Amino acid sequence: MVELAGIGPGPFAGMLLADLGADVVRVDRPGGAPIGIDPARDVTNRNKRSVVVDLKSAHGPGLVRDLAARADVLVEGFRPGVAERLGVGPDACLARNPRLVYGRMTGWGQHGPLADRAGHDIGYLATAGTLGMIGAADGPPVPPANLLGDYAGGSLYLVVGVLAALHHARATGTGQVVDAAIVDGAAHLGAMIWGMLAAGAWQDRRGANLLDGGCPYYGVYPTADGGHMAVGALEPRFYAEFAALLGLGDDAPDRADLARWPELRERIADRFATRTREEWTRVFEGTDACVAPVLTLREAADHPHLRARETFTTADGTVQPAPAPRFSATPGTLRRPPASPGAHTAEVARDWDVPGLTDL
Repeated sequence: MVELAGIGPGPFAGMLLADLGADVVRVDRPGGAPIGIDPARDVTNRNKRSVVVDLKSAHGPGLVRDLAARADVLVEGFRPGVAERLGVGPDACLARNPRLVYGRMTGWGQHGPLADRAGHDIGYLATAGTLGMIGAADGPPVPPANLLGDYAGGSLYLVVGVLAALHHARATGTGQVVDAAIVDGAAHLGAMIWGMLAAGAWQDRRGANLLDGGCPYYGVYPTADGGHMAVGALEPRFYAEFAALLGLGDDAPDRADLARWPELRERIADRFATRTREEWTRVFEGTDACVAPVLTLREAADHPHLRARETFTTADGTVQPAPAPRFSATPGTLRRPPASPGAHTAEVARDWDVPGLTDL
């Protein structure tokens, strides 16, 4: 696979495929595409090899087309039309390799009124209606880092599309273009909620529904020490265990009485405020009450369950998520540290039979 270097969802998609065993060659530009950290710490470049190619030079586009001719997949994250102007667009690459899967990762997609506009995760989520669902009813929407847009709505949909197109290419000998737009993926993630909205089971406003913090037994509560506990006691039997362990009392409002949800939320909040996060963790540990402490990143890496599953690993001094998902026969592995720009030019030139790379 060839990955034309960028930031955000393209590199993450490349990392995911590389984790699962793909030979990913990242084509870096001179000077790199920095994200403000040491390249050795850029986890999204692990398991890849890197060459540096100046796409604005006379020979650069031809070298990328040479790589594309030998690849199963090429992924780029330019604005629409940029790859074409550089001479490495889908028509040029598919002419060299008709079986190629050409993945395009953008925020707005390849066409539409906003296609040529700049943007970032937060704006794509806002436009898709996704950001407006997140946060308290009496506060502004809350950005979920760049996880929901760039990576869930972007990278994961790009990977699904690429793998489906690759299956088709291997069955038919015909490649194609995969247009993965974050706005499309972020909207698609809400499929269940759109169904609930149509059925009258979801209100089109924040903090008023079963899964958006409006429900008192599906939300986050502060503890006495400033920590937080996450509650997801949706099913009646889980709620019964939750209520008993929390000590709500027999006079607590009926959970099915939506008019008394504010009163029930206040009762739950008052109980959580009486103990620390650690104390409540011990109360609910080993139960089916569906309550968990809200952990920081470093705390999550040290959680006993995640340690047992080896959800996180340490490589070259960097704690990072291990490859996912799990496979019984072909498990993902960390084979290489993050690729420094141009570090593998000679071996890629040899392995991919593109000797021109070494002439740069």
